[in-house]
Amino acid sequence: MSETSLTSAFENRKRDRMEATEGGLLSARSYNLALTGMLTYGFLINAVMVYYMAWPIQQFMAGLGFWGMLLVYLLPVIVGTVVAFASKNPFVSFVGYNLVVIPMGLILATFIPNLPVEIVTKAMILTAMVTVSMVMLALIKPAFFLGLGRTLFVALLVGVVVELIATFALGYRGEMFDWFFVLLFSGYIGYDVAKSQAYPKTLDNAVDSALDIYIDVIYLFIRILSILSNKD
Repeated sequence: MSETSLTSAFENRKRDRMEATEGGLLSARSYNLALTGMLTYGFLINAVMVYYMAWPIQQFMAGLGFWGMLLVYLLPVIVGTVVAFASKNPFVSFVGYNLVVIPMGLILATFIPNLPVEIVTKAMILTAMVTVSMVMLALIKPAFFLGLGRTLFVALLVGVVVELIATFALGYRGEMFDWFFVLLFSGYIGYDVAKSQAYPKTLDNAVDSALDIYIDVIYLFIRILSILSNKD
């Protein structure tokens, strides 16, 4: 459900994003430094929440129940995504970015501390390897990845619907779904990286692009973690 909502927001983002936004154009180096800095910021916030705030977060989330947890996670993520992509102001987009990063950290801090350290570490390494590989491929073959947008979107919609039906109607939760989404979000990383380089190099577009890539990487990490946990 959340993946569908987020991807719908991706595909319906503002039409004028190709225009120069507030703050003017940056150099290619400054733009990519800003984008990388935003990604690093998001991952560091999540790491702090997981490793230093896990116990109070788990107590808080446990008191909410399943539907309460879903609401606390899903509502801010949708609002944050819409706010970030609807704004041309980098500060407003940064606020939207945080509305996604913090709820994501709440979810990660709820279950990651309960997993073996070696599995989490291996998942982080594999996620980093896939991410770096897709970034390099996207920079080498941007036209190829830019042409995948519609295909990736349709594949995600179909995958989410099939997984929901299999899980709630048939009681089936197979590893094949995790593998499918690992491939899908790997493709999305390449697609969003290629898009980030096609946009005008503004600070607002750097923040928005970082949000795209952040979500791709986090969902990739979660699926890899699920595969490794099931094998263990």
